[in-house]
Amino acid sequence: MGVILNNCMPWYLYVAIIAAGFVAGFINTLAGSGSLVTLPLLIFIGLPATVANGTNRVGVLLQNIVGLSIFKHGKVLDMRGVLILSIPSVIGSVIGAQIATNLNEVLMRRTIGVIMVIMLFVILLQPKRWLEGELENINKHPSLLKIFLFFTIGIYGGFIQAGVGIFFLAALVLGIGYNLVRGNAVKTGIILFQTFAALLVFVFHSQVNWAIGLILSIGNMLGAWIAAKFAVSWGPLWVQRVLIAIVVISAADLLGIIELMKRFILSL
Repeated sequence: MGVILNNCMPWYLYVAIIAAGFVAGFINTLAGSGSLVTLPLLIFIGLPATVANGTNRVGVLLQNIVGLSIFKHGKVLDMRGVLILSIPSVIGSVIGAQIATNLNEVLMRRTIGVIMVIMLFVILLQPKRWLEGELENINKHPSLLKIFLFFTIGIYGGFIQAGVGIFFLAALVLGIGYNLVRGNAVKTGIILFQTFAALLVFVFHSQVNWAIGLILSIGNMLGAWIAAKFAVSWGPLWVQRVLIAIVVISAADLLGIIELMKRFILSL
């Protein structure tokens, strides 16, 4: 379409961008993969893929500021965990942002889809671990292997962002020992720091449309606010149910199943 490049974007696209931001902010705060909603829209309205990738970080950054404040107010935030685990994640995100234009995105999407299917089985096979956590592990210093894990997830998050929250959440629950609510709180803090670092890289390369990014962030922040309130009030069980739904939908999208279903329905 290219409408935003000609400064003539119709009013309904503003509404669509804010709505997509809201959905992404809600999904990202409870799990991840919200960028699977916003990135296609940003590209559809005329942003080059690299600029869409950078612009998307504006909404993600601001949504996590809002989410973090709600989790802190709800007293479920372990700030020490955020600071320790953010270090390898931020380093990885800078590397990922630098190589963002050099990887095969289609192959990467398929690979992530397969990983999410595996993660779905992990969630279903170990439900208690996700709901209760392992509190005795949380205060221990993370091993070098766990630090490397967060560094690796950070690289992916710097590259494309979509789905990174689910990977961080899995690492925080299965690797560190948080339950879903506290893991979501720490995840929000980690992604805040890593998104800021990645955004700086995209700004340096002039790959951020600030006007669109700030419009998108209106929805992102509202979605994050509602999701964080939901997580604190409703607890791990409901967050787990939302997480399962998000993982299923994200995997179907990444593996191309949703697109095949669309084509089948249109052919009828």
